[in-house]
This record gives sequence, C-alpha cells and structure tokens, in this order.
Amino acid sequence: MSDEIPPTVFTLRSNITLPLEDVHEFFESVDLPPEIEDIQIERRNNRLLISSVASDESLSKYTPTAELKAKVYEKRVYEEPPEDRQPYANRAPDEEEEPIPSELVEYARFAGRGDEVLRNTALQLGMFTVLAELALQAEEGKLTAITAVEGELEATRIVEGDDRPATVEVVEEKTESDEAQNGVDWRENEYIK
Repeated sequence: MSDEIPPTVFTLRSNITLPLEDVHEFFESVDLPPEIEDIQIERRNNRLLISSVASDESLSKYTPTAELKAKVYEKRVYEEPPEDRQPYANRAPDEEEEPIPSELVEYARFAGRGDEVLRNTALQLGMFTVLAELALQAEEGKLTAITAVEGELEATRIVEGDDRPATVEVVEEKTESDEAQNGVDWRENEYIK
C-alpha cells in the first residue's frame, strides 16, 4: 500500500463572483485537464451546476464526478453619472432628476467551504484547477485551498483575479484534550475511594 496522498482538495474556501455571461464564455474556451473530457452546465432556478465528464472509460457512469455549484442572482448595474449632473441640493424645487441609466445583470457566486462549492471526489482536483482558472477571471472575491498533488501539499490563494503567494503552515494549538490532562485524575484521587 502506498503512503502517497491521492490527489485531493482540502480546506477549500471561495466567495468569487462573476457575471453569468462571463462564466458561460469561460467554459466555452477553457482548456480542460486531461482527465476531464467535457463540462455540462445546468441551471436549476437560482443554482448553477457545472459537472465534469470523465475521459476515463473505466470510471462507472454511476460514479458522481466533481461538480461546481454557484448561486445565480440579479444585480442592477448603473452607468457612471454624467459629470455635469447637479447635486440634489443645488437643483430647483420643480426640476426633476433624470434617472441614471442601468441594467439588470445576472451574476454567479461560487461561495462557501468545501463541498458547498466543489462536491464529489472523482475528478475533484481537475475541477479545482478549472475553478482556480475561473477565479483568475473574477474581479471580485477570493479563493483559497490546500491541495495534495503528487504527494505534496500546495497552497492556492487568488484574490480579486490576482494569484497571490500562499504557503502551507502547520501550527500546534492547544485542544480540549490537552486541557483535560491538567484536570483532576479521578481514578488516582486519594480522596475518592
């Protein structure tokens, strides 16, 4: 039995947001990892499910493959107000304010921890690399994770579309079981018989 860690994604946290149209354009042109043959995008009400299709024929069709989940919502986007626009206080009382032109834009928000964003373990690392590429396109939000690749732990941190340096650090913290060792030992207590 090998001691090597299988390709896995640990401690995934995401809150990236992109226009839904940009997400569709991204998946039309993305270079998929070799283990992923295709991507299927399905929308269910306000949920967007992006499923991976395995290129490995030996993977059972009943095995659930990695899937990205996003919440879809609408947001009103306003154009910049004109420079010659007078502040409200400087207007005449009978002068009407012209509305700022705007449009409703649908956004996809990949937010949550672990399987709230990326569920199912088959092809998980491949779909994570696709999510990381998508995060590089996002102007808003952050993606962090620790992955196991070829037996090595790697840290990923992408903030507002910018790949930032990240490291894996092991920190020893005192736990409840450590504190319990400092308590009373009831079995060896001379006052209890």
